[in-house]
Amino acid sequence: MIWQQRIERLACQLRQHSPLPARLVCNGQAIDFGQFEQPLVTMHIRKAAGLRYLLSPRLDHLGEAYVRGLVDLDGKLDDIIEMAHSLACRGKPYPLQRLVGLLFQHNRRADRQAIQYHYDVSNHFYAQWLDPEMVYSCAYFSEGDETLAAAQIKKIDHILTKVRLQSGHTLLDIGCGWGALVIRAARQFGARCLGITLSQQQFEEATRRVKQAGVQDRVEIRLMDYRDVSGSFDRITSVGMFEHVGIKGLADYFRQIVNLLSPDGLALNHGITSVSTRQRDAPFGAGNFIDKYVFPGGQLPHIGTTLSSMQQGGLEVLDVENLRRHYALTLSLWSQNYEKNSSSIRQEIGEERYRIWRIYLAGCAYAFRNDVVSIYQILCQPAGRPADTLAWSRQYMYE
Repeated sequence: MIWQQRIERLACQLRQHSPLPARLVCNGQAIDFGQFEQPLVTMHIRKAAGLRYLLSPRLDHLGEAYVRGLVDLDGKLDDIIEMAHSLACRGKPYPLQRLVGLLFQHNRRADRQAIQYHYDVSNHFYAQWLDPEMVYSCAYFSEGDETLAAAQIKKIDHILTKVRLQSGHTLLDIGCGWGALVIRAARQFGARCLGITLSQQQFEEATRRVKQAGVQDRVEIRLMDYRDVSGSFDRITSVGMFEHVGIKGLADYFRQIVNLLSPDGLALNHGITSVSTRQRDAPFGAGNFIDKYVFPGGQLPHIGTTLSSMQQGGLEVLDVENLRRHYALTLSLWSQNYEKNSSSIRQEIGEERYRIWRIYLAGCAYAFRNDVVSIYQILCQPAGRPADTLAWSRQYMYE
């Protein structure tokens, strides 16, 4: 078989120059990519079509072969992800950006469809691997040994403390998820809150949780686009939202935040960024896979682009905090929860979607551990305010 012969040549090259602790099994024949007693990862070719993906082993090709059931994988999940990156690094260079994300037109209809594709899998699906409050964003580990649930509460408190939220303040949470932040802002800080989302299932569950918490007199959840919000708010938070805006629309996004923020207000943006100053995707085709299967139309700006867009939109940046290590741990814990509940998740969403999310979560954990992508919390206020409105130090954030 021609494909198998080419795989054998590839394996021979790997053994000579950059061996891997991996084994490929096809038609009962084992091909080793290195010398070892036992491989860390074994790839089982279930259909001949799976071989061609290995000849161009970009991450999107390897992921596609796994998702389609052409290849099955044995080994620890972290070892599988490590092997995939090692194979992709040894493959042909992949310098081009994906085209889908660049051609995606961000408007109300397209953004709503993209959000619903990602978040409306089912509330129960997310509940099986998130914390009890269902916070779907980077947690905050002040010590590093907190439980996921404790770290998510610390993240919310860290954000609300940074923006100096006080009793009686009005708060807008753009992309409110299942409502954890606005519920805590009302209960613990005494704020009056509006949370908005484009996900129908998030809207329904967040509304239920608001009532369950007994804060419906102080918290409202709306199914609406941020571009349609009006009014004035003392504080605005945007957590895990601006990745959906698109790089070209960032300045307008921040301009809308300025329009909605009171003159003496504070805003905080918490979002994932690219480490490429040229705004390139995660390397080796990972961006292609995410765009096709997980986040349609998502784009990650560099932190420099983010700060510049904030200035263009009329915001002054007050504080920037890198949380890359925190997200690596958050994703690892999510991935562990996902593995623990694999049987019920498989039954609920089907084999293909189960495989998509399995490698997505573990792959993202790898990406944050290894500086492939990053994440920042950015505190800001309307530009042009007097200097005496600034805090003397960051100490208040930790009191």
